[in-house]
Amino acid sequence: MPSVFTHAAIPLALWCASDRGRISTPLLAAGVVAAMLPDADVLAFALQIPYADSFGHRGASHSILFAALLAVLAALLRTRLRATAVQAAAFVGISALSHPLLDAFTSGGLGVALWWPWSGERLFAPWRPIRVSPFAGQFFSARGLATIFSELRWVWLPLTAAVIGWRVIQRAPARPRNP
Repeated sequence: MPSVFTHAAIPLALWCASDRGRISTPLLAAGVVAAMLPDADVLAFALQIPYADSFGHRGASHSILFAALLAVLAALLRTRLRATAVQAAAFVGISALSHPLLDAFTSGGLGVALWWPWSGERLFAPWRPIRVSPFAGQFFSARGLATIFSELRWVWLPLTAAVIGWRVIQRAPARPRNP
């Protein structure tokens, strides 16, 4: 997995790329939580649930179904999130789905159960440039530092460039059409 902090990159980038006020602070917070929440499955280790189990790390909580359930919950909470049902569901759903997709680009682990419960197969992307993050106890180590640099290179910098590019395009004056 990328570090839990990097999972917040997608909702933060979407917020930065949007017009100010379009994504409310409560909706942004819900998106950040949804992007990080799948890693709550590390509690499975404490419960003696094997990593490869459907409810182990990168299992059910890393599925499209889980992201869809969070999207439905966000739609139900739309008033508190200060958003329409569609906006809340889309933002939270995309944020939650970004988590397993980022994990699929990492260099280690067992892959993600993206299609759970229809399939228990663990998947990886064909290209895996992001260093897998060590667990909490080893995060502040040389390996943890290498992970941070990998995440900066492969997630934060490209997203920052994309947001800046998008904002430049948005601010560009419209060209007059020639008759």
